Amino acid sequence: MLFDLDGTLLDTAPDLAAALNRMRARRGMPPVPAELCRPQASHGTRGVLRIGFEVVPEQAEFAPLRDEFLRDYANTLTRDSPLFPGMGEVLRHLEAHGLPWGVVTNKPARYTEPLLAHHGLAQRAACIVSGDTCAHAKPHPEPLLHACRIAGIDVDHCIDVGDAQRDIQAARAAGMPALLARYGYLDPADSPETWGAQDYLDAPGELLDWLWPGA
Repeated sequence: MLFDLDGTLLDTAPDLAAALNRMRARRGMPPVPAELCRPQASHGTRGVLRIGFEVVPEQAEFAPLRDEFLRDYANTLTRDSPLFPGMGEVLRHLEAHGLPWGVVTNKPARYTEPLLAHHGLAQRAACIVSGDTCAHAKPHPEPLLHACRIAGIDVDHCIDVGDAQRDIQAARAAGMPALLARYGYLDPADSPETWGAQDYLDAPGELLDWLWPGA
């Protein structure tokens, strides 16, 4: 089982939103409501800065805002980023049944690794592939294929779980089934039914029902 990180394995939106709103507070701006920040969390820095400051990477002001945001976020990224409810049980169940699991995320390793270590997951994961591990990030299939190589598992025996369109695209390009975590950071404007996922999960525990129907 290969899991995306933000919006699938961990609920990192609160810490991302907090870093954004500290930046806004320093400028005398009101906080962005959590319900507006949350759908942007899967899009990382680009998403939160777009909602917080209406800037995109092509604009000159994006780079300094990005650097400030990342410095702030790095200092507090484990303050309020728990496992999604039920995910701990899912991981324990997979391990009890001898099913290795790993993480494939577009989040850079300097944030991925502390988060997983904080939750005691780094040593349990069969593989950890961050956004800067490979030459390409998702939606390119290379991160998923690299994860299979690290874990020593054939791609035909892997399943990917993610909450964003790029997760589904990467899995399909890699030739593995993709499950969409609808409990994650979907935007109301998204059309996930058009993304080509094999199935949908409305809570982490539904993965166990999907793997062992009727158990």
